[in-house]
Amino acid sequence: MAEVSAPPNVGAQDAMQGVVHTPNTPDLAQPAPVPAGSEPEPPAPAPLDENACETLYIQNLNEKIKPDMMKSSLRGLFKAYGEVLDVVAHSNLRMRGQAFVSFESPEIAKKAMVEVQRFPLYSKPMQISFARTRSDVVVRKNDPNNLEAHKQRRQEHKKATRYTNPLKAKYRAKRLAAEIDGGAALPQAKRPAVQMPDEYLPPNKILFLQNLPESVTKDQLISLFSQYPNLHEVRLIPQKKDIAFVEFLDEGSAGVAKDALHNYKLDGENKIKITFARK
Repeated sequence: MAEVSAPPNVGAQDAMQGVVHTPNTPDLAQPAPVPAGSEPEPPAPAPLDENACETLYIQNLNEKIKPDMMKSSLRGLFKAYGEVLDVVAHSNLRMRGQAFVSFESPEIAKKAMVEVQRFPLYSKPMQISFARTRSDVVVRKNDPNNLEAHKQRRQEHKKATRYTNPLKAKYRAKRLAAEIDGGAALPQAKRPAVQMPDEYLPPNKILFLQNLPESVTKDQLISLFSQYPNLHEVRLIPQKKDIAFVEFLDEGSAGVAKDALHNYKLDGENKIKITFARK
């Protein structure tokens, strides 16, 4: 018997032409097309607190620091967040260890409060919150038409709380007790003056250099600092070779050189310390 070969399954092959086999997976939802030229909107800024204002109230400050030094330190610390309109700090009993720092907007104040909260200024962590009322400086800048009304409300509040403030009542009671005991005439011991750390000194056109190599020369320092504009003079101290003074024509130029060369290794080993000189 002759062998009969089965005809090829032409129809089946033709039917499979152009068909792409895919794994047996469930259908996946495709993302909707994004129209050309459209971009996602940026996230909305975090809402401000109800009591947010332009002024921060700072507590737990080191009471041994004089008010002028404390104000300079606070201004230098907070100026990184925006223009500091005003810093208020007093040495009287009611305000001791406290201060107010005012900015242009509540948003700037909130950012500064969040990032500086608990910062150990003069070894004491600051406690920062929003002030209860706006400062005169802020009202004068942002709402000048209502400045007089604002001042009047503040004076009325001050009069109303003059005899109810617990700190003032405590102070009056203490003073009265001292007068009764005859202690009011006794001289009070003076508190030792606390010197401000070099790192918090206010800007000055004169820089103070420390930790210099004893072999350093005046020409070396002139060559180093002349990279920056407005250099005026370099002064070495013959009796103490590891310190020197560098003077510029203005505070801004001195600040630029200070920021650039602080901790610079002049001899390849020891870092030089650069701060503003004390005025």
